[in-house]
Amino acid sequence: MSRGTMHPSKPEGQRRRRNTPTHGETVLPRSDELRGPELAELTGGRVFGPEVLAWYDVWRRSPQAAVFESTDWLRLAMLAPIVEAHFRRPSAAALGEIRMNEERLGATFVDRMRARLRVADEDDDQGAELPPGVTDINTARDELRRRLA
Repeated sequence: MSRGTMHPSKPEGQRRRRNTPTHGETVLPRSDELRGPELAELTGGRVFGPEVLAWYDVWRRSPQAAVFESTDWLRLAMLAPIVEAHFRRPSAAALGEIRMNEERLGATFVDRMRARLRVADEDDDQGAELPPGVTDINTARDELRRRLA
């Protein structure tokens, strides 16, 4: 049933709105590669505590960092003093600012879903269960080559 009504949903072919996403999904590589500039480079040599450096390194090693531009790194650099202040004296205001900025960079699973970002698994194409009656494309291709040879 449709949400908020007593009527069932229309069949797919009868719906008026058939909007397709304006952009596709971006697949992010899952690797532990260290990306982006050092925090000190972006902040003019400012020294931060170990908690902030660890926080920044987590971002540098995150899958999202593969698509970061210079403006994204600058956003993290601007956020670093707020993160440091929050570690020294936690506050709801600082946490809200951190959360909002990290959300825009794809910090959580839901944030990445909204941004149509997906982290690739090493076994994305391998070992996936196919529905009954569906043949793996590589198997079908090999079979076709064998028949034509």
